[in-house]
Amino acid sequence: MEGESRFPDVDSNGSEKNEDIEIIVNVGGVRQVLYGENLNQYPATRLAQLINCLSGGYDTIFSLCDDYDPGKREFYFDRDPDAFKCIIDIYYFGEIHMKKGICPICFKNEMEFWKVDLKFLDDCCKTHLSEKKEELEEIARRVQLILDDLGMDVSENHWKRCQKYIWKLMEKPESSYPARVIAVLSFLFILISSVVMCMGTIPELQIVDSEGNHVEHPTLDSIETACIGWFTLEYVLRLISSPNKLHFVISFMNIIDVFAILPFYVSLLLTHLGAGMMELTNVQQAVQALRIMRIARIFKLARHSTGLQTLTYALKRSFKELGLLLMYLAVGIFVFSALGYTMEQSHPETLFKSIPQSFWWAIITMTTVGYGDIYPKTTLGKLNAATSFLCGVIAIALPIHPIINNFVRYYNKQRVLETAAKHELELMELYSGEGKVGGTKNELEDLMGEGKEPPSWSRQLKVSHSDTFIHLLSDEKHYRTRLQSCK
Repeated sequence: MEGESRFPDVDSNGSEKNEDIEIIVNVGGVRQVLYGENLNQYPATRLAQLINCLSGGYDTIFSLCDDYDPGKREFYFDRDPDAFKCIIDIYYFGEIHMKKGICPICFKNEMEFWKVDLKFLDDCCKTHLSEKKEELEEIARRVQLILDDLGMDVSENHWKRCQKYIWKLMEKPESSYPARVIAVLSFLFILISSVVMCMGTIPELQIVDSEGNHVEHPTLDSIETACIGWFTLEYVLRLISSPNKLHFVISFMNIIDVFAILPFYVSLLLTHLGAGMMELTNVQQAVQALRIMRIARIFKLARHSTGLQTLTYALKRSFKELGLLLMYLAVGIFVFSALGYTMEQSHPETLFKSIPQSFWWAIITMTTVGYGDIYPKTTLGKLNAATSFLCGVIAIALPIHPIINNFVRYYNKQRVLETAAKHELELMELYSGEGKVGGTKNELEDLMGEGKEPPSWSRQLKVSHSDTFIHLLSDEKHYRTRLQSCK
């Protein structure tokens, strides 16, 4: 009968030897001849199951492929042919390598479709996969933060909504016009405070108090007090509105804020109360030391400068290169300082009194600073000095290029992630058919009044169908059913 001719011949036991079976798979228009001898090495994979399903009928066959031609014994798959060419390497070489240009996340999905375990992916390719996962996690986090800012939970009480509004006002300059104004004011106060601190040390702008000591001008002192008042108000509002106060307190930038504010109040207490507990001279020295700590407030600029934040993160990622630089310099300093001390001992007016003292000479020589306070006087000492600064230039130049690359790579990555997050939001807006992602408070109240549920940001996240779909924000399993390339 016609239906019987569609299936392969079988032996006397009702089954064909799997090792002798030859099948043809057509993946995205690319035909490939495969043999059971190779496929059966990994029987849990989809291709190996194709061999065993031939005698199971059409239901079994079409559960594994998109289409089947019984005359040619050809299986059709609407999948990525480039990824498939990499995946079938497992049957010949026992491992898989991704070709350059294939998205790691898309390749992972292809491996899951073909039922190939990720353990067969080579370690070098697993590194790319982990980096892409981190990027998707960052995109998901950014999208979620934007949606949280746009959303408003009507079930929250008035204080919670007010707390969230203050937090956006103080921490998210891009959220509204008043938030941008506050960010600019904070930036100006930091600059003014730093300028006032510098001008207060100019002798012509200082006045003499009743005890004959030079103190800051009252006008500069008043400006300093106003700036500290702003910093204090800003810190208190951010602390009160913070959703996670423990994380807020131990954050590095917030610790800097405390160090920028605290010296003013401590010096104020010492000035008014410390005189009775200790000598006046000690009080003045303590106040002067605390005033020096005001330089910490210049680091507050990093809160408002993307460039400084990028530089900080790039240096954190360059600890290995910075460690190599310090190691090179440490070895060179020790070697050349010891040689310099030894070679200069024959000179009666030597400036190299000891090896530890020679460390200072080696440091300023290898870094090409050369103050000239310590210098060699013998011929061998001068040759040693020439060799030391040449080696210093080479030691400093070697790790610079990787550090610059880390900075550029991180900066470009942040721009790409920001663009990807905006792209996801635009796709969500287009899919929902609305002019915006989230509803306003009145729209939410109308929905609640009609007995409907308010919009769920997590449900809206699931409707994004871009090529870089954020799986981390959805519990559903998504596979590509058409040939797509990662953008």
